[in-house]
Amino acid sequence: MPHHLMNLRHVPDDEAEEIRALFEAHDVRFYETPPSRWGISMGGFWVHDTEEAERAKAILHEYQYQRTQTQREAYETWRLQGKGGGIWYMFRQKPVRTLAACLAIIVIAGFSLLPFIRIG
Repeated sequence: MPHHLMNLRHVPDDEAEEIRALFEAHDVRFYETPPSRWGISMGGFWVHDTEEAERAKAILHEYQYQRTQTQREAYETWRLQGKGGGIWYMFRQKPVRTLAACLAIIVIAGFSLLPFIRIG
């Protein structure tokens, strides 16, 4: 019976490559199904054997913990350099696009709430 190790939907290519290399380095006998173009199937990494699944999940858990720490550090460095963070950053970088998005949000919220608000 196949054991699903990880969903590949929305996984960056570099992360998927690192996981493939990690599984190969630890001799995990895995196979992969790609996600569909239209988002119907999720794709993922799989193994057949239950013991292999336990071992692979432990390896994957350690990798994901390390990747989380690395990505948090990279984000914090990026944020401290003033390259990101919130609506004010977006407004300074792309003011027209940000205003258009804010206006669209207000219009959509207005139309959504209109039936519940009695005017006059």
